[in-house]
Amino acid sequence: MSAMRKKAPAFPKKSGSLPQRFVKDIRRNWIIYLLLLPGLLSLVLFKIGPVGGMVIAFEDFSAFQGIFGSPWVGLENFVRIFQDPYIPKVVVNTIILAVLSIVVVFPIPIIFALFLNEVRQKWVRSTVQSLSFLPYFISAAVMVSVLYTMLSPTSGIVNNIIRAFGGDAVNFMAKPGWFRPLYVLLEVWQTFGYSAIIYIAAMMNIDPSLYEAAEVDGANRWDKMFRITLPCISTSIIVMLIISVGNIFTVNLDRILLMYNPSVYDTADVIQTYVYRIAFESKGFPDYSYGTAVNILKSVIAFILVTAVNRLADKFAEARLF
Repeated sequence: MSAMRKKAPAFPKKSGSLPQRFVKDIRRNWIIYLLLLPGLLSLVLFKIGPVGGMVIAFEDFSAFQGIFGSPWVGLENFVRIFQDPYIPKVVVNTIILAVLSIVVVFPIPIIFALFLNEVRQKWVRSTVQSLSFLPYFISAAVMVSVLYTMLSPTSGIVNNIIRAFGGDAVNFMAKPGWFRPLYVLLEVWQTFGYSAIIYIAAMMNIDPSLYEAAEVDGANRWDKMFRITLPCISTSIIVMLIISVGNIFTVNLDRILLMYNPSVYDTADVIQTYVYRIAFESKGFPDYSYGTAVNILKSVIAFILVTAVNRLADKFAEARLF
């Protein structure tokens, strides 16, 4: 019996140390690594490298003395943040814009994807999806220019309609109360088609047999939408929500600067515009250290919020399992 018993094949052992295997892998797949190189260089130079420059938040930075020659001040710049009387205003403006983006902008791509998924004509569905995706590739400068043209108090189509009904022309772009609605409108217009693609892709992975079983049980389109489609894409929705919360203090600076004018400062001034002013438009020497400190504090708060939302998402996922 022992002679007839075959010896189990042994798995081949990996020869060489880790650096040797890495060099061997590079030689074997050098074309793939060559394709990877531009993206890796971009990551190091423009993402990882500048992180070291945040040390100027703890210095009285001077461009003439450089990072290594500027005097160390510790947490002095961070103490200034809590003593700055203008910080509460820009923080409140930033939070309001961010909350509006989550409450108004975030659900629209989900709703759009749900209804587009119910369209049976393939050419109609693909045409609508392409048209909704198109504004994402248009620059903020063009989008704001279109908005200015439409809302012009002299020749804009909106004010022409208002005058046709006997009203007076309104200079929307100079009204502080209109800045936030217009900002959110542009955000929806430019991003909802792009965000909807993520949810549409998630819907493509739903098992068709679930819909067939629901039809057998007498479910209509609304039942299938809310009881099958929406729960099946809930993971994608949670991931996008976490990303949105992570960007809660990050508004579209280009769009705000293009819509910016002194008459809307009360509602348009946010953390990014404030940092931009104190770092690049300061009278005398720019205050790079204080601007960096404000930006670091903003990033830390955003990280805490993302961590909190991520834990809530994990609890939600565990609750669904039980």
